[in-house]
Amino acid sequence: MKHLKNITIIFAMLFTFTSCEAKIKNAKTETHKVWGNCGMCQETIEKAVKQNNTAKGKWNQKTKMITITYDSTKTNSDAILKRIAQVGYDNEKYTAPNEVYNARPKCCQYKRK
Repeated sequence: MKHLKNITIIFAMLFTFTSCEAKIKNAKTETHKVWGNCGMCQETIEKAVKQNNTAKGKWNQKTKMITITYDSTKTNSDAILKRIAQVGYDNEKYTAPNEVYNARPKCCQYKRK
């Protein structure tokens, strides 16, 4: 009986956490190339995308592609790609400033064009 109670509590917690993720209204999804190397890159890139429930992104380390979903009435892919460049990662539209790129840890520095 005690185990059943614990399992019920765990499922209730999981349901609460998964249902708390806000959905993006007027969602538009796009995929773009963003250069980077490691898990630290992924964390920084995805953090640059995230903005007050108006945008989220998932970057793939192997393919160097990011899938972004954003509220098309509040932001656009250009603004998101600019934010990614501003934290030190080149992408298909914008190049990161040299001083920001050079300040990235060595593991996050990739061969630039």
